Amino acid sequence: MDPARRAAHRPAQLTHEYSLFAPADATAPRVCRDFVRAVLFTHDREPLVMPAALCTSELVTNVHLHTKGTTMVRIRLTPARLHVSVFDESPDPPVVAHPVAGAVACWGRGLALVEEVADMWGVVAERAGRYAKGVWFELGLAG
Repeated sequence: MDPARRAAHRPAQLTHEYSLFAPADATAPRVCRDFVRAVLFTHDREPLVMPAALCTSELVTNVHLHTKGTTMVRIRLTPARLHVSVFDESPDPPVVAHPVAGAVACWGRGLALVEEVADMWGVVAERAGRYAKGVWFELGLAG
């Protein structure tokens, strides 16, 4: 079905919100990344797919590597912005590791990548139920 026809079948809604809960295992980054990709493709936001998938994957990978609990991903899509929050059960604050020039590191660059790719990012100010912390990023729909 062509995009114009798909849009005609979609109800007029300014904000779309989605949530996903992922288990505490190695599949979580891919499942969450694919979830974000599916939402963006469904809403004809293809230019945001790659940067959003990268940022989501990095944040969920951090949850998998540094905490023991499940992950919750929340997506808020407005006419102007994509806002993705990744929540985990650990109260420990996130740490941005900036690589030293000439140094080679296999990990520790996730938040630095999010900082580079996203328009904005930060830490959620309040808990979300059992989830002690959330890290979010935003991308403008202009890409």
